[in-house]
This record gives sequence, structure tokens and C-alpha cells, in this order.
Amino acid sequence: MKFCDKCGSRMKTTKRGFLCLKCGNLVRAKTSLTEVKKMSPVESEPIYVLEDSGREASRVSKTCPRCGNDEAFRWYSSASGEHAGVSQERTVEHLKCTRCFHSWAETR
Repeated sequence: MKFCDKCGSRMKTTKRGFLCLKCGNLVRAKTSLTEVKKMSPVESEPIYVLEDSGREASRVSKTCPRCGNDEAFRWYSSASGEHAGVSQERTVEHLKCTRCFHSWAETR
């Protein structure tokens, strides 16, 4: 991506170089070839949908405070608000045991 030296607008790539659609400034390209690299797909972890809530969750290694199981489903929620003129944003990590289905939350 290139920006115009005259007006600062984003320039469009053409066969002749970079063209500013706002002021018409043309900057010749040094080469006519553009190298494009394809990224290999990243293998992600599976997503589990919790039936009672309809939310997507991932399976993580967390210990249940009720039964001691070391695996839980995890999903995040965020809340934002303003208090005394100060904007605040909070992220909450929700967890649900895969064995006894006990739910708990951890604030970040």
C-alpha cells in the first residue's frame, strides 16, 4: 500500500505504477512484477458448541474447583462501561467442567 506524496490519499496500483485517485499524481513503479506469497493454512484447535448456551467454546486444561477434573470448556465475554468519566473494559473467562458441568468465571 502506498500513499500520495502530494495529498496523502491512498494510491491505487495500475500497470504504469501508483495512481492517486484524488489528485491524479502518478508514481512510476520500479518493477512490474509483484511477488505474492501464499500462507499455509494454520491448523486450529476444534471448537465445541455448548448445547445449553449456544456459545462456541474451546477445551482447555483447567482444574474444576468442585470435582478436581483437569479439563474444562472455555469461552470469553467482555463488558464495557463508564464510571466517573473513565471508560473501562473488562474481559471475563467463563469455564465449564467437562465431567460435572460446574461453571465458574475468572476476570481478566
